[in-house]
Amino acid sequence: MEFGLFVQGYVPEARSKVDPEAEHKALIEETEYVIQADKSGFKYAWASEHHFLEEYSHLSANEVFLGYLAHATERIHLGSGIFNPLAPVNHPVKVAEKVAMLDHLSKGRFEFGTGRGAGSHEILGFLPGIEDMNGTKEIWEETIAEFPKMFLQEEYEGFQGKHWSLPPRKIFPKPYGKAHPAMWYAAGSPSSYAMAAKKGLGVLGFSVQKVSDMEWVLDQYKTAVREAKAIGAFVNDNVMVTSTAICAETHDKAVEIAVNAHMNRFQSLVFRYHDTFPRPEAIPQWPETLPEYNAEIIELLIAEELLICGDPSEVRAQCKRWEQAGADQLSFGLPTGVSPEDTMTTIKLIGEHVIPHIDTDPVHRTTRFRQSA
Repeated sequence: MEFGLFVQGYVPEARSKVDPEAEHKALIEETEYVIQADKSGFKYAWASEHHFLEEYSHLSANEVFLGYLAHATERIHLGSGIFNPLAPVNHPVKVAEKVAMLDHLSKGRFEFGTGRGAGSHEILGFLPGIEDMNGTKEIWEETIAEFPKMFLQEEYEGFQGKHWSLPPRKIFPKPYGKAHPAMWYAAGSPSSYAMAAKKGLGVLGFSVQKVSDMEWVLDQYKTAVREAKAIGAFVNDNVMVTSTAICAETHDKAVEIAVNAHMNRFQSLVFRYHDTFPRPEAIPQWPETLPEYNAEIIELLIAEELLICGDPSEVRAQCKRWEQAGADQLSFGLPTGVSPEDTMTTIKLIGEHVIPHIDTDPVHRTTRFRQSA
């Protein structure tokens, strides 16, 4: 199992109220987390693309963020988690150009993840007339298979669709090296996992919350991927899942950090904006939030495998549970209200005590170069 970091420009109200530079500091700190993750042996760093989502995610221009990191890092793979390729949001040709440029700047370390937006607040900003949020699926389906053609055809043959069109054109730059970056899809429902697998896409499983969820994920994905008809040059047989992680020198210190992280607000924001997700009864309707977490709740979240938290040996055992369940990649959502110092400690301790025991591939070649090796 490989390891990643997921950043999204989280700027909680509690921070912005007391610091006029909170947004700036949060974005700069997250570049520093990725740079440290590169040094600590993480394979992936995923950067979100969200729009209009106050507090939850201020990382909108992730291609700029990733371009900076392409120069500031050496080994870590840099992924769009996601680029939104819906024509009313980003013209598909512009997305293809950004992907290829980042592929060059990172010297083949770029990973191309796509998705359809977070929920109605984001989607309606770009598609004000849409009534059914599932309508974005049609636009994505129309578009996704065109990217390999744009990457690989000397002159792209052009496209005439319902939602966008382009006459034949030569699209530059072409991707770096062989073929094109590995392609991923941010999936939620079981049917989305199977759909991605059939197209040969890896899955960014942001919807997987605990280890037991891996069962239906793997059943849907791994069965379908065996008969994949890849839309690109190769099959990216890969399932990434996310979890929050807090690692400290002692168990008690890790729990203390978790209690003070105000994770209740972050969790409430998830269902404020991702309103296409089924909202559990325990999650109140915004602007109400979950109550503050105490040590007892943190211990319960750990026991229920909803939170990776503890000293290095405990965190290593918790990560091994994900490996045993079959996850190809475990990415940690950081930060969720944890201080920069404690976040850096988590990254360093995981790099020193966890990754070397689980990720046994020190080369970290991209999927496309593994396929051709």
